[in-house]
Amino acid sequence: MSDNSFGRLLRVTTFGESHGPAIGCVVDGCPPGIGLAPEDFAHDLARRATGRSRHTSQRREADEVEILSGVYEGRTTGTPIALLVRNTDARSKDYAAIAGQFRPGHADYTYWQKYGIRDPRGGGRSSARETTMRVAAGVIAKKWLAAKGVSVRACVSQIGEVLPRGFDWGVVEDSPFFWPCAEQVPELEAFMDALRKSGDSVGARVRVQALGVPPGWGEPVYGKLDAEIAAAMMSINAVKGVEIGAGFAAVRQKGSEHRDLMSPQGFASNHAGGILGGISTGQAIEVSVAFKPTSSLRLPGATVDVSGAPVEVVTTGRHDPCVGLRAPPICEAMLALVLMDQALRHRAQCGDVGPVVPRVPGEGS
Repeated sequence: MSDNSFGRLLRVTTFGESHGPAIGCVVDGCPPGIGLAPEDFAHDLARRATGRSRHTSQRREADEVEILSGVYEGRTTGTPIALLVRNTDARSKDYAAIAGQFRPGHADYTYWQKYGIRDPRGGGRSSARETTMRVAAGVIAKKWLAAKGVSVRACVSQIGEVLPRGFDWGVVEDSPFFWPCAEQVPELEAFMDALRKSGDSVGARVRVQALGVPPGWGEPVYGKLDAEIAAAMMSINAVKGVEIGAGFAAVRQKGSEHRDLMSPQGFASNHAGGILGGISTGQAIEVSVAFKPTSSLRLPGATVDVSGAPVEVVTTGRHDPCVGLRAPPICEAMLALVLMDQALRHRAQCGDVGPVVPRVPGEGS
């Protein structure tokens, strides 16, 4: 089986290719009674979309969601929710010249080895176009979580070597880079313009945070909340690293520094990222995700063709010089979907436990 589904009680299956007629998803296990309409998806899909600025791919898709099932008179019914988005701006001819070559850094070669056939148009199933439906499914999860007092947000916290000189969540949504320091936007504009003209690309780090998550969500061993968050983030195209809380910085810390001391007033720090023993603490869930540089480049590169002969490849078409710039809504969606699934599982097993004392106050709780 190809594992095109994820989640347990909230199960999401995506389908479709970058240059096929449509992409879509089926969300199964969603509770009934949630208000849902096509226009609810517009905001987050626009945030993820290409063509948002000159610094992303100029492919311009309408990304209009059709709700095919699971909603009646504007509310979810508890049955599978099928969502469809039609592709309207595919240019398959851009890939004709490289259909018989394996692009370095792409899934071309591995798909060929696994299936013995591949769709070369925009990467087919391996394209970031697939993440449109993750974001659509995430809209549903965000609505459900919001009713529980849980919110999810994300920003770009590093582009190449560039780090924020200040941090303000309030300016992130107004930035073409989802950047938390408004004064740096002109600097980033110049950096990205020069990068695009050079034909090269750069990686990025995305910070994603959930506020208001109560203590108790997650499983103690194989269904650890942090493990499932990491797996969800790693399933996103171009992701090469995930950190929870302090992440790899914990290697440099002493135990006396890393442990998050507790008092009746709350936690003294959050190096654990809001998760201990695989279970949420009530603090903010903190996740950091590393995106590799785009591999589709106008710069020539050595590769082989489908016959095994050495060739030189140049990728034309419309590509992002930094794929991480569109990633915050995707990371938000994946975190929201994991949290909703874990919340439903917690309710199923431990719904009768009730409030447990003492409860140490956590950020966002």
